[in-house]
Amino acid sequence: MHSIPRRTALQAGAAACAMALLPARAQPAADSITVAQIVDESAAQHDVSRDFVVGSRAAWAELNATGGIRGQRVQHLVLPTDGSDGALQRAWQAALAQPDCVVVSGCVGDSAAAAVARLQANAPTLAQVAPWLMRAWQGEHDCVFPIFADYQAQIAHALRSLATMGITQAGVAYANPALRTQLQASLARAAQAAGLRLQAVRANDPPAMVLFAGATLELYGFIGQLRLPPGRQCYVVALADVNLQVLTDLGQLPRGVSVIATQPVPVLHSSLPVVRAYRSALARLYDEPPTPQGLAGFIAARHTAQLLAEVAGPCTRANVLALCRRRLPHSVDGFQVQYQDGRPSAALVTQAMLTADGRIVG
Repeated sequence: MHSIPRRTALQAGAAACAMALLPARAQPAADSITVAQIVDESAAQHDVSRDFVVGSRAAWAELNATGGIRGQRVQHLVLPTDGSDGALQRAWQAALAQPDCVVVSGCVGDSAAAAVARLQANAPTLAQVAPWLMRAWQGEHDCVFPIFADYQAQIAHALRSLATMGITQAGVAYANPALRTQLQASLARAAQAAGLRLQAVRANDPPAMVLFAGATLELYGFIGQLRLPPGRQCYVVALADVNLQVLTDLGQLPRGVSVIATQPVPVLHSSLPVVRAYRSALARLYDEPPTPQGLAGFIAARHTAQLLAEVAGPCTRANVLALCRRRLPHSVDGFQVQYQDGRPSAALVTQAMLTADGRIVG
């Protein structure tokens, strides 16, 4: 495949996605299986979703180029939504209606993955594997199988990092009331465990460290309000819904402000085989810079492919779900997937920094 510029790839992908939702479409070949991916393309989530899907597309394209799964080609069915309840329900129904769809993989972002998890309660036959599900989740029907560190693990990691730097207090800011409700209790517990005192943030006098929960555009608006006295520095620690590459494209950070992004994947310069494979595939297939969100999408697809290859007997929804429920440990080319009490237990958390002069470090 030739290199495809970002805009061309996204336009072509959007057209293909729209066609996938049409009720009349050609049926997949008998020697193929379908993997659905439900995507939130709303303004707040678009930058995360876009890169995540590009990473997934690269992984599935590479898999099919090397023979697919047990001789079966994988049809990667991307179902885009605007993030609304109605659109997410229609996408879920489209996945259910596809007879050869055996799994839902890499749903993105967090709200979309959680909405799909709730819809699964009405039809607990289709597993949801490796979603970008940042909130803690435990459903009674056991159909959701996260592999990435959730918000709680990210917060704990970020606050431990601050504590080791000798910082005893930090500011905290939420992009909206819903995130405050969702995360405030977890944040308070993590801060107490790390020996940190949290305070509200004043734009004209922010503390040296601020923990921010929200998406990229919301973070950009927040840091644009900060006013630092001459010589002061402010480090804003953001959770995984922030895309540093996009933040760089939006413009220069205010004087004295740096952003540290917490991510549930290895750093992009890691020597892990999965990181090298992602960077190599991205360079061959897309005109794209590597991002943690893209790496996450690549890992999600690779892990799903591992599971499908291990299914005993025919690759059906029931057999895939039965295998997922065993929660066997896996290594996705060095990225460890393990569970304890139904939740990821080896969840990786790393950090990268966007410096005031526009460099991404880490």
